[in-house]
Amino acid sequence: MDYFHKVNADIFAVQEIKLQEGQIDLEIEGYYQYWNYAVKKGYSGTAIFTKEKPLTVHYGVGDKELEEEGRIITLEFAEFYFVNVYTPNAQRTLARLPYRLQWEEEMYIYLNELDEKKPVIYCGDLNVAHEAIDLRNAKSNRGNSGFTEEERGKMTKLLNAGFVDAFRYFYPEKEGAYSWWSYMNKVRERNIGWRIDYFITSERLTPFLESASIHTEVMGSDHCPVALEVNFE
Repeated sequence: MDYFHKVNADIFAVQEIKLQEGQIDLEIEGYYQYWNYAVKKGYSGTAIFTKEKPLTVHYGVGDKELEEEGRIITLEFAEFYFVNVYTPNAQRTLARLPYRLQWEEEMYIYLNELDEKKPVIYCGDLNVAHEAIDLRNAKSNRGNSGFTEEERGKMTKLLNAGFVDAFRYFYPEKEGAYSWWSYMNKVRERNIGWRIDYFITSERLTPFLESASIHTEVMGSDHCPVALEVNFE
């Protein structure tokens, strides 16, 4: 909450809330709240806090299974769609990789359909390090969950369809910029991490992008917040 108040974001998106409706009573003055709870207790879920009331709110992409895990919230504003996502993990054994790839295809179609109507800001824990620069030990992790050719290829496909990785737009060659670290001893201290949390925008929004940042100083999770500043004025 210290970070929440300090950053004073117009829109604040959270993934993996692990809550059920009624388990939290969180009143934050000046913000509308939207929660998507997973059916399974203590699992997944997403939430968005926004100062401006959206025109429409949509949960999931029309697939019942996706909605059961509470992984997607879409808010429509006058100038853009805001899509908050917690992408499924392929799991250590890659047992869920086929489902993950199906998910990616659904999201690709969905984001492009939205983009035909108005620009999109797509954010969240996307559970993939896109390029070798996006994780500390690329060589030893090649083929592992979050760094398979299949998962990386899906992100490449999306970016090639008219979307931009906002952080790389500003910092195309910046190394050591990570948003997730294992809880193993001293891994975060040594910055052995992955960049798996993103803001991805429609390419035509790039003239309005002011900055993208990773707030590694914020503790309390195995992830840290990532931020995007957009100015539509």
